[in-house]
Amino acid sequence: MQKYKKTTEANFFLYLRLKIQNVFKFIFALAGLLFFQNFSGIFIGFIIGSVIDNMKLINLSGGENSGDVFDYYRQHSARSSEDFATMLMALSAAVMKADGKPLKVELEYIKNFFAHQFGSQYAHQHLQVLKHFLGVQQIPLEQICADIRARTQVEVRIQLLHYLFGIARADGYVATQEISVLRRIAALLEIPASDFESVKSMFHRDVNADYHVLGIEPTATEEDIKKAYRKMAVRYHPDKVVHMGEEYQKGAKEKFQKVQEAYENIKKEKGIS
Repeated sequence: MQKYKKTTEANFFLYLRLKIQNVFKFIFALAGLLFFQNFSGIFIGFIIGSVIDNMKLINLSGGENSGDVFDYYRQHSARSSEDFATMLMALSAAVMKADGKPLKVELEYIKNFFAHQFGSQYAHQHLQVLKHFLGVQQIPLEQICADIRARTQVEVRIQLLHYLFGIARADGYVATQEISVLRRIAALLEIPASDFESVKSMFHRDVNADYHVLGIEPTATEEDIKKAYRKMAVRYHPDKVVHMGEEYQKGAKEKFQKVQEAYENIKKEKGIS
């Protein structure tokens, strides 16, 4: 209940901010009356204030064309049966658009995830939401991530990041632009940097990837390696998202397995028994 209360409060203050942006027409109309002492002053002030209101609304929404998508998101996320799916579709679209070329293989990855998570009967409905977000210039990531933060524990948000990396890697390669967007989303979700690097190393391999999965450097001692493994094994255990759906459980098990594989690779490399 506390998480939903926070979300309601956040939406109330957002609504209040939007309303405040719409008062300048009345303020300037009153100023025009006081200054000119006639109806023309009211009219001129009202026009000037309306222009300022429109400029404020554009800035608040993040661009000239983003007002519609901002309203679209708020309307869909207000419906309890669709809210979380809408958030996921918006973040999915942000990752797909990152390198400027949404791919069919990425779409198939999302379709399969949502079919297993929410049921095939809802797949078409969710894809329409995805299509809408793919067609806009900007996605209100700040508001979406704030809503997700208010509803979920960090372990669930890390699992969401794992899902988003899966989209990026659906074509076999995680592009630099995709990593940049994913890093921004992770920061907005308040996912610790060490967890971001750990999940990234599961999808974007380099020479030290196994160490980064455990959140350590190659210079780590045997004791530090074992300690890091135990920490990650607890943090990424599938039980952390047991209340989520089948696909989250699947992703959590994959992530947990990556931690175990990284630990075994390091032990073999360093001769740790």
